Amino acid sequence: MGDTIYLLQEDGRLVSMTEQPYDSEELLQRLLADYPDLLAGEQLSAGAPRRWLPIAREVAIPGEEGEAGRWFLDHLFIDQDGIPTLVEVKRSSDTRIRREVVGQLLEYAAHASAYLSAERLRGRFEAHLLEKGSNPDEVLRQFLGGDADPETFWNLVETRLRAGQLRLVFVADEIPPELRRVVEFLNRQMASTEVLAVEVKQYVGQGLTTLVPRVLGQTIKPSASGSNCCIALTRFPGSLSPRTP
Repeated sequence: MGDTIYLLQEDGRLVSMTEQPYDSEELLQRLLADYPDLLAGEQLSAGAPRRWLPIAREVAIPGEEGEAGRWFLDHLFIDQDGIPTLVEVKRSSDTRIRREVVGQLLEYAAHASAYLSAERLRGRFEAHLLEKGSNPDEVLRQFLGGDADPETFWNLVETRLRAGQLRLVFVADEIPPELRRVVEFLNRQMASTEVLAVEVKQYVGQGLTTLVPRVLGQTIKPSASGSNCCIALTRFPGSLSPRTP
């Protein structure tokens, strides 16, 4: 901790922003729920950036057929290709991030593939939006775009679940080297499930907050330039807007 970045404002002022830990895990949880782009879908696939359809927070995962739920997943998103994305959030100060969280998310994934259904996820998605006063059909149409058929989309989600075609994502303010190595190992060994870690650092200064996500653990070959792209999100009071770091 303690790194500094600098924000050059339109009036020419240079704002010094210092890395700070999150006050609580709940704060990072809320940020991810409010701003799914923090999962950095453009870093996962530059040619076809991942977009995220938020299903709900605290999604119940059954432990057996017909069970309402035995465990609760922090977040569940679905990307534009119908791939369920299971997300667990921990602060780096939580010692469970080094070992326990791996087994936890793998257990969730195994049971989600066996016992969750697209119908159940659709119900959570619609209930979540109705609680917020939003129209689920309109939100889904905007997400899918064009003339995409919602029924076809949810059928694809069901197919992905049954085939174990999932994405598992660990999110933290800092990803420890031990977790990164486990993620890279799992990616090399697992054929149908992608495993990733997303580090979301927080920088604060002069009433501004900048959030910098970085995807770790991918085992694809680096680009010719050898550089990694990273998007910073600068949060002003009441807004969140992208900028180039």
